[in-house]
This record gives sequence, C-alpha cells and structure tokens, in this order.
Amino acid sequence: MDKNTWIGFLLIAAIIVGFTMLNRPSKEELAERKRVQDSIAFAQTALIEAQRLADSVSMASGEAVPAEQQPVVEETRPAEQWVQLENEHLRLTLSSYGGAIQRAELLDYHASGDSINPLCLFRANESAFGFTLITINNRILQTSKLIFTPVESDAPNKAIMRWQGASEDAWLDFVYELSEDYMVHLALVPHNMQSELAQNINSLELQWRQLIPQQEQGRKFEERYAQLQYMLVGGEMEKLSESKDDSEKESARVKWIGYKDQFFSTVLIADDAFSSSEFHSTLQGKHSGYVKEYNTHTSVPFDLTGKTQTGFRLYMGPNHYHTLKAYDDGVAKEDRLYLNKLVPLGWKIVSWINTALVIPMFDLFTGWGLHIGIVILLMTIVIKLIILPFVFVSYKSSAKMRVLRPQIEEINAKFPAEKMQERQQATMQLYQQAGVSPMSGCLPMLFQFPVLMAMFWFLPTAIELRGKSLWWADDLSTYDAILHWNFNIPLLGDHLSLFCLLMTICNFGYTYITMQSQATDPNMKFMKYMMYAMPLMFLFIFNDYAAGLSYYYLLSLFITILQTMIFRWSIDDQKLLKEMEENKKKKAGKPKSGFMERLEKMQREQQRLAREQAKAANKRR
Repeated sequence: MDKNTWIGFLLIAAIIVGFTMLNRPSKEELAERKRVQDSIAFAQTALIEAQRLADSVSMASGEAVPAEQQPVVEETRPAEQWVQLENEHLRLTLSSYGGAIQRAELLDYHASGDSINPLCLFRANESAFGFTLITINNRILQTSKLIFTPVESDAPNKAIMRWQGASEDAWLDFVYELSEDYMVHLALVPHNMQSELAQNINSLELQWRQLIPQQEQGRKFEERYAQLQYMLVGGEMEKLSESKDDSEKESARVKWIGYKDQFFSTVLIADDAFSSSEFHSTLQGKHSGYVKEYNTHTSVPFDLTGKTQTGFRLYMGPNHYHTLKAYDDGVAKEDRLYLNKLVPLGWKIVSWINTALVIPMFDLFTGWGLHIGIVILLMTIVIKLIILPFVFVSYKSSAKMRVLRPQIEEINAKFPAEKMQERQQATMQLYQQAGVSPMSGCLPMLFQFPVLMAMFWFLPTAIELRGKSLWWADDLSTYDAILHWNFNIPLLGDHLSLFCLLMTICNFGYTYITMQSQATDPNMKFMKYMMYAMPLMFLFIFNDYAAGLSYYYLLSLFITILQTMIFRWSIDDQKLLKEMEENKKKKAGKPKSGFMERLEKMQREQQRLAREQAKAANKRR
C-alpha cells in the first residue's frame, strides 16, 4: 500500500471513532434504558410464572383452564376519566378506556317502574364499540382496549378523545359532537399516523355489541318488537328474526344499523356506508334483565392521511314517528335515511292508512291537549263515522236475506240436495228479482278490515301512550293486569287484563245481538257455537297486548252495538219485504243482468258436463 492509502484508512477510522463518541448515550439515557429492560424482564418472568401456575392447576385437575379464567398480570393503567355531553334530551358519558360512549340516558323518559331516574339505553358493561387497528409492525390493536386522553374543546357539546401513538406528534382522535336532539356525530381523525399504522390500510373493522335492557312491564310484548334492523344503500330495509336467535351475512353496502327495542333505538349511521357486514341477534333469559343481545362486525372506509374523514352519526332516542321522519326533511331522496321505518305500521296498505289517516288524526287530537283516553275515544268515533255507510249497507243486506228466508226455504224444499245446481240457480234468480246482492254484506268488511288493522299496528307502537294512565291502567302501552298468579296458563299467561276482559264481555254481547238479528240455518249449529267461541279466543290473544288497544276495541264494539240497535229500530222487516216484492214486479219483464246471464250459462255448462260424466260412467259399467 502507498502512503495515500494508509492516510485514507486513518481518516476513516478517526471519523468512525468521533461519530461513536458524539452519539454515545448519556448516563441518564443509560439509566432509563436499564429501567425499561428490567421492566420487560420482570413482566416476562411474571407471565412465565403465571403460565406455569395455570399449567400446574390444569394438570392437577386434569382439565384445561379456560382462557378467561387463567391468571393474568395486570399492567398499571391510568385512572379512568369520564367526559359528559348533555342537552335537554340526551346525556352521554364517554370513557377514556376505549374512547367510546359508556352510558346513554334519555332525560325525557323513565324505565317502567322507575319514575325518578332517566331511562338508560345502555351502561358500560352492556355496550362495546371499537375498531381494529394494524400497526406498521403488524401488531393488532383494539381501540376498545386502548387508553384515550380527553382533550379540551372550546366548542359546546363537543368532546375529543385522543389515543397517543408512540411518537409525540402522532395520534388518533375520536371527535364527538352532540346536536340539539338525539343525534351525536362521531369522526375518526388521524394525525401523522402513517408512521404508526400499516401503510396499506384503506378500511377499518368495526365491532359493536349491545345488550338491550328490559324497559317495559310486558316482556313478551317487548321481545316481539325488539329487533336488529338495517337499511341497505338504496332504501331497502332488512331485519333479523325477533322470535329466535338469528344471524345474517350481508355483502351489499349498508347505510345504517339499528339496535331496536319496543320504544327506543340506538342507530349507527355511516357517512359513507358499511361493507362486508355480519349481524347477530341473541335472545336473553327471562330473568336476566335483558331482552336481546345484538352484535355487528363490519368495515368502514378509512383514509390514513385524514384527508377524507371517516364519520358516523349515532341516533339514541325514542321510536317516535315524527322525530325519526324529521331527519329526512329537506334531504334529497337518494340521501334520505328513512329512520321512520323503525316504527312498525303494518303492511303496505295498512301502513298507508296509518300515515294518511290515523297518525294525522292522532296528532290533531293530542295537539288539543286532551287526555289520551279522550283522544282514543274521538278517534274511534271518527273511524266509525267513516265506515258507517259500509256498515249500514252490510246490515241492510243481512236484513234482506233474513226477510227472504221463508222463500229460500221454499226453494230448498222444491229442489232437493241432489239438484244443488238448480237450487242455486233459483236462489240467485230470487236475489236478483228482489234486488239483493249476497256480496253486499261482505264488501263492507273489506273496507273496515284495513282500518281495524291500522289501529292494531299503531296503538301498541305509539310511544305517546307510554306512561299514560287511564282509570285503573297505569300505562296504556302495556297490559293492565288486575289479577296475577304464580303459574303460567298456556296462551293466557300469569295475569288477567281488565280492559281485555271488558272487551271480551262486550264482544259476547255483540255476537248475541248479531246472531239474534240474523236468520240462521238450524243445521248450522256448529257455526253458531264458533261465533261465540271467537270472543273467548280474543281474550287469550289480547291479554298481553297494550291496554290502549283493548280500550279502543272496547269502545269500537260498544259503538257498533249502538249502531246495530239503531239500524234495527230504523229498518222495518215488513216494509223491507214490501219494497222487495215491488222490486220483483218491476224486474219481472226486464231482461236479466249480464252477471245473471253469465252465472246461468255457467250453471248450464256444469249441468251438461255432469250429465256427460254420468253417461260415461254408465257405459263403463
């Protein structure tokens, strides 16, 4: 080697030695590193000792110790901190453990039997909400197990829960903003998290679990309406079973997920959409204090740089039709939430009657400040007046059939059972000449039935009835038991509801009056007994239903009895018979109606086919 080469080596060695001396840690840094290493060694030793102890217990018992029962070494955690957001309707408590809402209270409502404390939708041990994070070194973190720090905010009803990364300049914020009603906004805001989280992250897995506490007196009825529902992007509603454990995997994009009880819901709404979703609904034990447990595993888009915000809205409030529908006011059709579908209003035509007639009428009468009992009475009267013409037509048709009964019996005697077609033809001819349509007695029922079903769906789900009393009933939204017993009677249950009992008695009275005013065939005694059995069946069906519904049916039946008595007083059978006889004379020379001609032609064709079949049978013999 020449002199220049040796000089180069010496210069390189000097640079390395100098760089090493300059970057050597100080005494304080060396002490801190030793403390960290000692802590890690202590934790590892403790974990090994705990595992050894668990293994020895398992070997001694001959059984494997479940993971949740194995001893663990608890790390030192900072004290839990809480942040509270509150408006006049809703109070939320956020926890630094997981950064999520730990408690949600509705200040305008109370649980059944508790007139002091606000109704609590869920508490800390009843709800879990969090996301899965993957760090840059492929560690998996659950935000529900991370420690967040509350950050002061100068905006009212706004809270920031911050998870600090390893770097001082990297964090993830959960930003909550409570509006003036039941809606809270949640935004995930990352800051310099590119150095903390995996670079290929474009979505986050979300886990949401919630137990639904029993809030109402009638558990059986509450279970019927407690349901996990979700809305697909596009407006199509999907539901899990309310009567059994159920699960569903949804590949379509989901707009919102609703954890629904009878009168209250917690709804998670994505600013964008949920994808690859899996839903579970599990029934809870009768004495557990809970109705259902809901679980959701899904994913949401996530921009690691924070340029595109990952946001949600959480609705925590009543299943009140107008409150839920108001969130779509002034919103383009493609962006509407349709949260009002959480309120069950029946099938399509029944739902239309509820939204077009029943709910506006209910709003009108309650807006006058009337007692809820008077409101239901006025609604019953209005509905009865609307369907009164149809009921009158039905009753008059029955009266005509009753007056014509002697002539029908003559036709039956003239044509024996073997000549059934001739008997039917003669009967129809008599009806046509007298101006009687057998269908006129049935068609009015087709108009009444949807209205009756609309009230059947509306009253048990109307939160306005919740907590409202009437006479002996403390709460019209549930049953009004006057008797309890310590055993279960099949179908009836462990109590007897007074409004339901009164409705049944009134129904027996109406059945008796109806049977007395109608002509009945002596050979059809079984049908007569069945008519009296129906009211008894209603006692078993409606015993668990809302007292408000039984009260409505009681009023409806009572008014129907009054109507029937007025109709009977206003219609004279002899006068009616005279009118029909005159009608016969008028139609005697007139051609038959198209309907009767078609009917007679069909009957003649049936007779011809019957004769041909009889001839063919004789030939085979």
